[in-house]
Amino acid sequence: MPGDLMTRAQRVRLVLVLGSLIAIGPLTIDMYLPALPSITGSLSTTPAAVQLTLTGTLVGLALGQLLIGPLSDAVGRRRPLIAGLLLHVAASVACVFAQDVTTLGGLRVLQGLGVAASSVVAMAVVRDLFSGAAFASLFSRLMLVMGAAPILAPTLGSAVLRWTDWRGVFVALAFAGVLLSVVAAVALRETLPPQRRRSGGTLRVYGGLLRDRTFVGLVLVAGLAMAALFAYVSGSSFVFQGQYGLSEQEFGLAFGAGAVGLITATQVNVRLLRRYSPQRILVTALLAGSLAGLALVGLAATGLGGLPAVLAALWMVLASAGLALPNAPALAMSRHGEAAGTAAALLGAVQFGVGAAAAPLVGVLGTGAVSMGVVVAGGMLTATAVLFAVVRPSRLTALEVPEGELAGAAAH
Repeated sequence: MPGDLMTRAQRVRLVLVLGSLIAIGPLTIDMYLPALPSITGSLSTTPAAVQLTLTGTLVGLALGQLLIGPLSDAVGRRRPLIAGLLLHVAASVACVFAQDVTTLGGLRVLQGLGVAASSVVAMAVVRDLFSGAAFASLFSRLMLVMGAAPILAPTLGSAVLRWTDWRGVFVALAFAGVLLSVVAAVALRETLPPQRRRSGGTLRVYGGLLRDRTFVGLVLVAGLAMAALFAYVSGSSFVFQGQYGLSEQEFGLAFGAGAVGLITATQVNVRLLRRYSPQRILVTALLAGSLAGLALVGLAATGLGGLPAVLAALWMVLASAGLALPNAPALAMSRHGEAAGTAAALLGAVQFGVGAAAAPLVGVLGTGAVSMGVVVAGGMLTATAVLFAVVRPSRLTALEVPEGELAGAAAH
């Protein structure tokens, strides 16, 4: 059913279903974060090596989306989604028995390949039904549901660690994968009918996307904003627990506070879209995020205000990202609705690929707040530079969003 014909109740149901499916990605990435220090000791390795297991997940997410996106354009959305979730379950079970960090890292790649299906298919489903400002608005609502996962994941991980060791976290992830496979099979209808499917010509489609300068620039902007988030994700447990002395449970609460900022911003975005264009919101969010990132580095380096000041600056960066991330993909994908799966795959691959590079960079620079802050600020500053140098705000204002979609966005 086209998005403009859906009732409010049907839209809410769609957001809940897609949000629950996408949640497996943040759960897989974040749930074991409180256990990173204990994994380091258990496997007799280094913090940088353990952070590479996070990179492995992000690499799997990036590569998996490049494969699954065109596949979902060719065979539909449901089958690749269910197959990916089952792969995630198998990899999670195998992680329970990993005896060294190399094996764990390889299995985390497989986990990422599996959950890539959830990420790319969910975005493609939204684009099958909506575009433009309506896409941005619904995607903001979707981020409310998926945003609960980063809040709950470290807290859930901490709760699991009270009763078992880090291996129990992967048992919980396997169980979640089984549950969501059932949700996908029962509650998600096919949104890409056979007459709209595209078979073959994958390289040609990717080539067409890569020749679109504005699309590529917006994808890079989204990827660099995501890099700032993953720098925070990969470094936060070492910073909060190692430098500031928080317990595993206190870390879960601190991490969740940042996610609240991200989620709040995505919902403010829905209201802002009623008055301002996605283009204007994106520009303003990146400028604000860059300033907050610079403040974070300064506060971390000087120690001024201690942990509360660092958390406040991080909250501002995450809130800015919460405004940028729904709008950059919406503007990018509004240009290529005919290949939504492939466009979503390229978008997701760049987001998680750049994030995969940012995660170990924090470990290489060190495990302190300054190192994390430098990478966080670097992601936001570079995203802003790409926006002005490659995309250019004048090009953004030229993007057309049908009036009906703006009205639909306001009604959501």
